[in-house]
Amino acid sequence: IRGYTLRELARRAHVSPAQLSRIETGQRYASPAIVAGVARALSVSVSVLYGQPYIHMLQQDQLDALLSPIAGSLDDWDIGPGEGDPPPRPLAVLEAAVSELDGKREAGQQFEVAEALPGLIAEVNATVLLNDRPGRDRERAFWLQAQLGRTAYVATRRLGFIDLARHALGRMAAAAPHSGDPRQVAIERWDRARLLGDATRADKGFRLVHQALRDLDDDRTPATRAVRGALYLEAAVLARRAGVPDTAAEWLGQARELAQATGELPHYGLVFGPTNVAIHTMSVASGHDRHGEALRIARGLRIPEDYPKARAASYWASRARSEAWTAQHEAAQRSLE
Repeated sequence: IRGYTLRELARRAHVSPAQLSRIETGQRYASPAIVAGVARALSVSVSVLYGQPYIHMLQQDQLDALLSPIAGSLDDWDIGPGEGDPPPRPLAVLEAAVSELDGKREAGQQFEVAEALPGLIAEVNATVLLNDRPGRDRERAFWLQAQLGRTAYVATRRLGFIDLARHALGRMAAAAPHSGDPRQVAIERWDRARLLGDATRADKGFRLVHQALRDLDDDRTPATRAVRGALYLEAAVLARRAGVPDTAAEWLGQARELAQATGELPHYGLVFGPTNVAIHTMSVASGHDRHGEALRIARGLRIPEDYPKARAASYWASRARSEAWTAQHEAAQRSLE
């Protein structure tokens, strides 16, 4: 492959030639860590090795095959590397890889994210186990484990695998308290509150948001304010779902005041700022059947070109809903195109 002998490929992938030979002949299963290592050595995505170049055409059984390795890697959080698995890369390299994956997640490339997750989760799991002494490196490893748990949650939730999404969020919840970053704890609660709201348990989600705000001190840093602002917006959404418009308006007011002070904040992929506050205000108005108000907000809003696609999509979907309810069907169709 690519002119490499089996021995050279094994060296580049940090796998023993004997292990690679057994995988090639079907005598051994290729773990996610080995697949990821070989993919890096060949400079291809893991989908090429799995024979899935046309990811958008996957059927349900193929989706299951894509996502099952994610579940397995999440389950293996406290199990060391298997025989022949390559050693994990240095922390700095893993941090760069996780950051790159976050960028793909924010760009809406959920299938590509799902492909890369098992190998990266396996590497980070191994890194956590290797850094068994208290210190900054151990916190960095746990931070990566928490972040990958969240990335797995977002990707699988958007693909419709809610049970797996909950499982991934559980891994984030276990890792976040050891990450040295209290914002990770708050973000996990924010995501869990959203799941509770989707499951018509807005009251519990609301209590979880309150708990997150209580435990996350406002140190006035942009990163912390981005998280607190996201929690304000989620509180507004949950209040709207609970049928309490006045409470929703109060939370939106707090979020708006904070956003005016901070401007747009990209931290943790939360994209808190005036644009997101306007989108949520429009969504809350639409949810209370105030479609004229929602459309006035929508028409006065310009989505930045570099805005995350998933967030922009929520704006257009909410706008189309209000246009449809006000008999502006052609406009609604254009919003969805």
